[in-house]
Amino acid sequence: MALTDPDFTIGIEEEYLLVDKDSMALAEAPEALMDACRAKLQDQVSPEYLNCQIEVGTKVCQTVDEARKDLKRLRACIAREADKFGLAPIAASCHPFSDWREQKHTDKDRYNSLSADLAGVVRRMLICGMHVHVGIDPPDRRIDLMNQLSYFLPHLLALSCSSPFWQGQDTGLDSYRLTVFDNLPRTGLPPRMSSFGEFERSVQVLVDLGAIEDASKIWWDLRPSSKFPTIESRICDVQPRMEDALTLAALTQGLSRMLWRLSVRNQRWRIYDQFLISENRWRAQRYGVREGLIDFGLGEIVPFETLIGEMLEIIAEDAVHLGSVNEVSRARTIAANGTSADRQRRVFDAATEAGKDRSAALAAVVAHLIDEFHEDL
Repeated sequence: MALTDPDFTIGIEEEYLLVDKDSMALAEAPEALMDACRAKLQDQVSPEYLNCQIEVGTKVCQTVDEARKDLKRLRACIAREADKFGLAPIAASCHPFSDWREQKHTDKDRYNSLSADLAGVVRRMLICGMHVHVGIDPPDRRIDLMNQLSYFLPHLLALSCSSPFWQGQDTGLDSYRLTVFDNLPRTGLPPRMSSFGEFERSVQVLVDLGAIEDASKIWWDLRPSSKFPTIESRICDVQPRMEDALTLAALTQGLSRMLWRLSVRNQRWRIYDQFLISENRWRAQRYGVREGLIDFGLGEIVPFETLIGEMLEIIAEDAVHLGSVNEVSRARTIAANGTSADRQRRVFDAATEAGKDRSAALAAVVAHLIDEFHEDL
């Protein structure tokens, strides 16, 4: 029996921080706010680990344009309901100045268990991410494509960086979020696996030992979803601008389809050692799109704009098929003009040059992030 073509459906999950519109500091989500959001969005909205966070997830979408409409609806609802409480959402992976020590975690069994299990490591989880699901069947194909897609995870991370500040300081990194998240167990690049069965057997070892409840506690940068017939990219910082989020989703979808096209022609992307991919992951985390990544085939560090041009060439056919040409093309603009991390630093520097002190300059960065959240709504 011939294998059917994957659907390559997509779903996007985003985590937001809630800030007080006067102080620009983090604020807890009132239960009345969560109730109002649930009434309108049902199970597409949920609390996150910290009380200052809120998570949304699109429906299963056939195209990026369909995802745009749903994500716009979700973001607009959160912004509208938060405004009634004097709050505003921002979609940045770290708050520029608020202290993680002052935040409280959500009082739910799942999060109480995380707090007990992960102790001091999880208390610092004042970070937000973006997850992209791509529908792929059968399960073994998910694993095969994951093994190859890992090569491109640093490229996606570099385009997504939105967390240069941590507790009022410029960290020098464009994605400080990962330095926090990587302290959790079962994170980082996924190991190479031969089959879905191997993945299930490995997870079951930990389940049988009582170390984890299920595969949802596997937090790799890329994993088979524990809930859906998808691969789930978890590498990206969350995006202040909705259109940038859609570009990252379209690239993830397009790369997945490109690798599938290779597989049906008995071809594949070369798989490099995780040690080498980790070096590019670090470069993306540190520099974003500024310093380029290593092309291991050439043995050179290649400017990021060049790499994006090459990526868009190899997925051109897929972008046409998936109807995402405009969205993937936006990656050139991000590579040329910089990521959110670059924009945040420019806002901070401009405020400082205008005579504002550090606190006021950081508040200006938060105001900028609020503006960008509302930009496409």
